[in-house]
Amino acid sequence: MDGKLRKRDYSLNKLKEKIYLISPLKIRSNFIKDLKKVLLSNKIKFFQVRFKNLSEKKIISFVKKIKHTIKNKNIKLIINDSYIIAKKVGADGCHLGQKDGSLKKARRELKKKIIGITCHNSKKFINKAIIEDADYIAIGSFFKSKLKPKAIRANFSTLRWARKKTRKPIVAIGGINNKNYKKILNNGANYIAISSFIWNNPSLKPWEAIKKFK
Repeated sequence: MDGKLRKRDYSLNKLKEKIYLISPLKIRSNFIKDLKKVLLSNKIKFFQVRFKNLSEKKIISFVKKIKHTIKNKNIKLIINDSYIIAKKVGADGCHLGQKDGSLKKARRELKKKIIGITCHNSKKFINKAIIEDADYIAIGSFFKSKLKPKAIRANFSTLRWARKKTRKPIVAIGGINNKNYKKILNNGANYIAISSFIWNNPSLKPWEAIKKFK
């Protein structure tokens, strides 16, 4: 599978395939069952495996289950932090934070696969990502996030600036829910990254939460 992203229209039409879904930090026993129901929405374009305190062996074991679940769904499988694991498991690509190693090194290992990079709210980081040819740029946190409560806050002026600066896909992240996602898309993001609202929603099951994005 060619991991490269097509240039996409970022206008707000239907929400089909505009969601960049991130795994929960804690995997419950019924996770795969819940994920299958979430995928029925046909709104997911990316699924990112994100674990901070698991061994490589456990991450690889989990990724194998995910690959089987999303097979034939036209969903890009992204590994957070590690291009090495991404290569080992045959993922569609990896996502790098600013401290997760060189994009150039990742490109040498992953070739034409997807490499996205976190740029926080920094025009400097965004420019660097463009120059080094990242496949997508992640900006955030736009709102208070349960996943990263101490994350650097981003503003919409940076998002609009980035949209004018590049045609690369932009992923917005941080505290996004059914009440604020339209503002994100209307300000130029191609995709909205979501985790807590889906997996840790106190009122809704995961497959119910995903339906709130229309």
